Amino acid sequence: MTGNIFNIQKYSIHDGPGIRTTVFFKGCPLNCWWCHNPESQSSLPELIFWKDRCILCKACIEACPHDALNFKDALIITDKEKCILCGECVKKCPTIAREIIGQKMTVEEVMEEIEKDRIFYQESGGGVTFSGGEPLLQQDFLEELLRQCHQKKIHTTLDTSGYCEWLVLNSISRFVDLFLYDVKIMDDEAHLKYTGVSNRIILNNLKKLSEKGKNIIVRIPVIPGINDDVKNIRDMGEFLKPINIDYAELLSYHNIASEKYARIGKAYALESTRVPDKDKLSEIVKLLQKYDLTVKSGG
Repeated sequence: MTGNIFNIQKYSIHDGPGIRTTVFFKGCPLNCWWCHNPESQSSLPELIFWKDRCILCKACIEACPHDALNFKDALIITDKEKCILCGECVKKCPTIAREIIGQKMTVEEVMEEIEKDRIFYQESGGGVTFSGGEPLLQQDFLEELLRQCHQKKIHTTLDTSGYCEWLVLNSISRFVDLFLYDVKIMDDEAHLKYTGVSNRIILNNLKKLSEKGKNIIVRIPVIPGINDDVKNIRDMGEFLKPINIDYAELLSYHNIASEKYARIGKAYALESTRVPDKDKLSEIVKLLQKYDLTVKSGG
């Protein structure tokens, strides 16, 4: 059994308790305007070009067997219609300016990487976090990884949008110790505009997951001008108040992902959006606390 993985990050400390290994799945049903992992959205491999690393040696052009690369206006231009991601240009680049993101990995290969750090999990109370993209898009692969981690007594965390059929979420929940569950926008029309999907399935799944008594941290990305208005925050408070969650965590918007979009040739919709200041985050914390919620600001 294989899955699409685009990164395995060691010594992660922001994706659950303790020191963790975070496995990033490639592919996501959402298309959030502020996504900080745009390379995770497509389930297919993608070519990333690091312009600042390129020394214009043209070795990639010479290596390409499909004439997909050209030199124009002091730049290496990739014709995406001709490029088949064969990787020949990547092999010949002396400065690692070209990289293919996304690879097929077996369950055994991923587990081998996870188990390398067991000593750190044991000493810190950590474990493995499955993130993305959206891991639930690859249900069978994810479930087998979770099952093996459960057998080996490795703490499991799932970072998810919750956008899937309940049968899928219910099936894998037995092997998940902690859910990091995103709640972005309460108005369904606005959610559809800024993420590409309705929020109805997401919110209904969160209710059902809570009723099962699972450990859940609700993560709220704070995106200026999109979901940081008083009405949205109050609607979140009303919705979350009767739900059994560990706590809500605010994740402040940052714009460092704009460079990632340029590397994969995508436009970044929030180029002019500023990072929210501490006063704004503090205001949101206080608003949510009025609904008897424990709220943390993750920065």
